[in-house]
Amino acid sequence: MTGPISVPDLEAAFQAGAPDRAWKWLADARRQVARDRGALELLFPAAARACGRARLPSLLPSPDRWRTDDVARVLVLASMAWRDPDRLHGLYDHGDADEKRAILLALDFIEVGDGGLAIVEDALRTNDTRLITAALGRYGARHLSASAYRQAILKAVFCGIPLAAVSGLDDRADAELARMLGDFVRERSVAGRTVPDDVWSILARFP
Repeated sequence: MTGPISVPDLEAAFQAGAPDRAWKWLADARRQVARDRGALELLFPAAARACGRARLPSLLPSPDRWRTDDVARVLVLASMAWRDPDRLHGLYDHGDADEKRAILLALDFIEVGDGGLAIVEDALRTNDTRLITAALGRYGARHLSASAYRQAILKAVFCGIPLAAVSGLDDRADAELARMLGDFVRERSVAGRTVPDDVWSILARFP
């Protein structure tokens, strides 16, 4: 697949990798939250039990593979209008790591303006590589400041997250990011530690 993942891509991946009963649950859940926003607090955590945690086919081009519960939660969130992000923040604050990750993934598919930025920033303060990777999707690449984006890339490299999993590098990499990565490379080399191969392409762009 080329281009950004869309809601129809998620639906197709889910249908290909989830049992029929999971698809039925998801369709019902999407109808319920579209009708009654209050149903979200019950349905969102229930997605893993109802849909399982099966890894999905390679239809989704991410080094960090999506699971059936991820897609179910994202599609449920994408079924709602998010005029006020406070409810999303509450869901994130009270969620477990899987639920937090799904909310971060969903930011690429819902309209919240800058309202999801605090969620991204919180994820980037953790050492959970799955949350950091999800925070560096299309939403994070669009909304993080230049300084915050550079720090996020440096943290991703430090944590061993492949830069192929990060959005926005083609447009947002700059000489300052290359300088920071150059310092990182020198520190690692002096300490006799390996350097991730994917930093060299950025350094080559800004010698």
